[in-house]
Parts: sequence; C-alpha cells; structure tokens
Amino acid sequence: MRIKYTISVIFIVALVIIEKENNIISKVSDKLTPRLTPLTPRLTPLTPLPSTNVSEQLQSSTGPLLDSTAGQRHVLLLAGTRTGSSFVGEFFNQLGPEVFYLFEPLWHVERMLTVESGGTNASVAAPAYRDVLRQLLLCNFSLLEDFMEPRPQEHVTAALFRRESSRALCEEPVCTLPARRVFERYRCRVRRCGPLNLTLAGQSCLQRRHRAIKTVRVRQLETLRPLAEDPRLHMRFIQLVRDPRAVLASRMVAFSSRYRSWQRWAAGEELPLDQDEVRKLRANCDNIRMSAELGLQQPAWLRGRYMLVRYEDIARFPMRKAAEMYAFTGIPFTAQAEQWILKNTQASQEASGVYSTQKNSSQQVEKWRRSVSFRLVQLVQEECSATMRLFGYRPAENQQMLSDTSLSLIEDRTFL
Repeated sequence: MRIKYTISVIFIVALVIIEKENNIISKVSDKLTPRLTPLTPRLTPLTPLPSTNVSEQLQSSTGPLLDSTAGQRHVLLLAGTRTGSSFVGEFFNQLGPEVFYLFEPLWHVERMLTVESGGTNASVAAPAYRDVLRQLLLCNFSLLEDFMEPRPQEHVTAALFRRESSRALCEEPVCTLPARRVFERYRCRVRRCGPLNLTLAGQSCLQRRHRAIKTVRVRQLETLRPLAEDPRLHMRFIQLVRDPRAVLASRMVAFSSRYRSWQRWAAGEELPLDQDEVRKLRANCDNIRMSAELGLQQPAWLRGRYMLVRYEDIARFPMRKAAEMYAFTGIPFTAQAEQWILKNTQASQEASGVYSTQKNSSQQVEKWRRSVSFRLVQLVQEECSATMRLFGYRPAENQQMLSDTSLSLIEDRTFL
C-alpha cells in the first residue's frame, strides 16, 4: 500500500509552534497524515516496513530477482553543494550493471516542502528525507512520487530531476521508446528515451546487487540512524567534505546572482554584509563538522559503516581514493570505472565547466586561491575555524600566503 504525505501550510506552521513549545519539534514529520493506496505497504517513519514490499509485487513481471542479500551494499554519498559530489558520485554511477545509482532524488522533496510551507524547516524535512531514501534504497519509488510535481501518471513521469545523471535510468529496460510532443527537461544523453516509467525503474533496481544515492540535502548524519539499523539495508555512509573557502568561492561563481553582495563586499566595497548569510555559512560548517565528529567517533550503529573523504584528496589521488572507497563499500572496482576515472581526471580546460563532471583534478584543488580576496578568506576562516581544524585545512595568514600556491593549505590527514 502507498503512503501519501498531505502537507498544508497551516498544518505545518501550527505543528512547528506547538512542538517547539514542548521541545519535541523533531516529531513533526511523524504527525503528517498518511493516506494509503493499494500499491505501497504501510510505513511510519521509524517503523520498518513489513517483508511484503514492492519486490514481491514486481517479481512476477521482472524475471529473476536477487535471491540473496549476501554482499549487497546500500551506499549514501553525503555532501554539500559545490563540494565535487557530482564528480565523486560518478565513481558509483560508472561501476557497471551491478550498481543502481540515483542523483539527488531529494530535490523533489525539498522543492515540495519549500512550496508548501514557504521554506524548508529542517525538523520537517529530515524525517521526510530519511523515509524517501529508505524506500528508494529498497527500490520503491512510490513515496518519491508523492513529492513530484507534476505528479506521475500511472507511475510515468517526464520530470525526474537529472534523470540523465543515472546510467541505470537511461539503459534498457528502463529506456523506453520516445513519446511525441512530450517535453523532457532532463533527457538521457547517450540515447533517446521516453518518459521515465518508475515501475520499470524499480524493477531494474531490484535486479542490481548494489544501490547508491548521492545527496546534498541531508544536514545531519544522526537523522539517518534508522537506515543503519534497518536489517533490510546494508548501509555504508560516505561523507564528502571540501575546504569551506573553496566551497564559497565555487558557489559565488555557480550561483552568482545570489552572491552579488558577497562579491562586492569581497572586492572591498564598504557595504554591510548580510548577517543572515554569515550565520548560514557558520551553520553549514557546524552541521558538516558535527556529522563528521559523530561518524569519526564510530558509535555502535555506525561502526564499519562510515567513511570521511576530502575532495582535495580525491582530486590529487583519484585512483587511490576510489580504490579505498570501493574497498570500504565492498563493491568491486571495475575496469569500466577505472577507465572513466582516468579519462575524467585529466580533462581539458574547455571540458572542465562549472557543472561538469570532467575535471583536471589536480588543478581544481588550488584553483579557488587565485579567484578570491583575502578579505573573504578571513571571514570564512573565522566562521569555520573548528571545521577547518578537524579536516586539516590550514588558515592563510595573509594575501601573499593565500596567493602562493607552492605553499599547501592542506595537511596530510588519515581519517579512520
């Protein structure tokens, strides 16, 4: 049977106020009213699904499914925007026919919650993110459908965000004949496919041994604890981090319209910097650091399930770090993945665009130092000092030190 999250602005606001007064705002999402349909099993956010899930309903039409979970892995790549996560996500997307990879499916959830409530409240979003991730890792797309706009018809949609970034969604049997007069914003690149049939996507997922999802929308690792404790999932969490000075520099280029005041301030203009934006910068660094501190402490529920990776290490030593990531997840390092990494870590300057997954990786590490002012770097170093210390990013003491790329601002670190 299928859950449908019904969310209204009044309902969410009222709940937030009441729960805040009682210091239990984290339970807001558990109070969202479920509406059930015949295709999805009953689900409450913290209660495991019964064994009769979508795989049993689909088995008759898909042919043989995996009859054993031995060696199976469910991987979540957790990151922030402009940390190189699209590039690193391809390490799993390119592994071949045994891996089912999804690129940012939570985009739909964030968008729906933002539209409904006028903003994304973390206490409402976190359990919604968790539940959608759980179902996708179990190859069930029905809960994600409830957050898609326009809503899929008969489980078919032409609007899945960045469908083309998942090889599994652009290959047979998921790739169907193109439909006339149907606009698809996220068309498959290597071949023409019709609108995405999410039932076929679920079948393809079930026929692949491993599942991997990349997301930049989960704020705190702790909120995913139920996934680690779900006996049906064999979770591995990889947290990707990057020097916050480089992240801000990249965001100012990629999202320039949002950072015009930052750009003017960094250039030396005497205008007040938006303090809300500064607080967001600090909060973002704190969230990343707290998740990493939790993961590195290796509590029982995360023991052997968590890995911290710096983007700078991947950029400098892509093959070595890829091998470490595959060894951690238990997924074999395929020749197809090796070829992709070799090709895409030595890309030309023309191919290394803002949103490209092709990078001359060694050059990317230091590129930001030539594009930002010391004034901006000082601000980040003040607001994110604890985060930088944890990850081994050295502060620049002056403009000369910042500009001299022969002096590394990256400490050699091993994160166990």
